[in-house]
Amino acid sequence: MKANQLLLIATVPFVLLLPRVAQAGISACNNIDVKANANCQLVTSGGCEAQCTPVSVTAACDAKLSTQCDGQCTATIDASCTGSCETDCSAKCTANPGNFDCNADCTGSCNADCSAECSGQASAGDGGASASGNCQAQCQANCSGKCSAQCTGTPPSADCSAKCKGSCQGSCQAKATAKCNIQCQATGEASCTADLQGGCKAQCSQPKGALFCDGSYVDTGNNLQSCLDALKAELNINVSGSASGSCSGNSCTGEAQGSASCAASPGSAPVTPMFALAGLFGLAIARSRRNKRER
Repeated sequence: MKANQLLLIATVPFVLLLPRVAQAGISACNNIDVKANANCQLVTSGGCEAQCTPVSVTAACDAKLSTQCDGQCTATIDASCTGSCETDCSAKCTANPGNFDCNADCTGSCNADCSAECSGQASAGDGGASASGNCQAQCQANCSGKCSAQCTGTPPSADCSAKCKGSCQGSCQAKATAKCNIQCQATGEASCTADLQGGCKAQCSQPKGALFCDGSYVDTGNNLQSCLDALKAELNINVSGSASGSCSGNSCTGEAQGSASCAASPGSAPVTPMFALAGLFGLAIARSRRNKRER
């Protein structure tokens, strides 16, 4: 076996197992940003309330306040923003039209603008760095809300160009309202944190418990099942009801692994475990050495 063939066998499976890094504002989960490889769990009594900290409710607060601030923060979209963005759509849709993701493209582009929007707040020592971090989280929540609204309104049957234009509308609207939305969120942050901490503890006392994704509390209101369904449909996340690393039925969760299938679903290819890949790799090396000896 040639060296380049051996390298291909060793490399391709590992590429397929790389985790997705896209994130989405899940509207059914009150627009909180959830990463595609998130570990989401329903936690009940026995440490649940201890997880209801100010830090754990930050993402939920950012998403909630961004939605509340929308009515106060209206601005005309800059035509140059949509113009340059839609010009880029041609290149994106020519390169890979079938895999264009409106929400992922919109939030990715929009979040990149947040660094520039909040850069001035990182110049006052440690306090400035903290303020910059809060600013970026609030800016990204604004992005998530605007992108989710625009991309949800773009039907799945739309072609790549229409999806890309939806992405442009969302990101440019978020850019136009960023400063106002960030200031609005900062004003209501303290009261929102207190309210959501109380809501988190109340959920802990419920039979189904409180939902956390990567340690962040998810404010599902009275729509827990809708949120769980959306996590499955949009990001293929099966929520666990127990500790990370456990399995329930055909779904498993693991630390930093998100959710995966314990048994391959009908018509889908099974995921090869890492130890099995290592075995295949070793077998390929052994066969290569044997072939050399036989020559």
